[in-house]
Amino acid sequence: MKKCCVLVSALGFCSVANAGIPLFNATCPGEIEVHADQGGAIYINGKEAELTRFSDTYYEAKGGAVTISLMINPDGSPDVSYTGQHRANGVCAVKQD
Repeated sequence: MKKCCVLVSALGFCSVANAGIPLFNATCPGEIEVHADQGGAIYINGKEAELTRFSDTYYEAKGGAVTISLMINPDGSPDVSYTGQHRANGVCAVKQD
């Protein structure tokens, strides 16, 4: 029984750790459009952004003067916010595909 619980716990941890970036589209204030491919690139207004992974659940994508912050929730859904020029910042509306 103990081995079974350890295995189930390990498998649960692995599925969260390998979740990666989900497929989604988001609209941010200031006419900023964000698109992410499943497990891959993030695009800001149609241009591929420079992606930095801080953990299995937190990423930042930089493109031009905009930084997109992506947090992956435990259920796999994304929370997206942005920071732009002149201290502009806010929460983006996410549409999952």
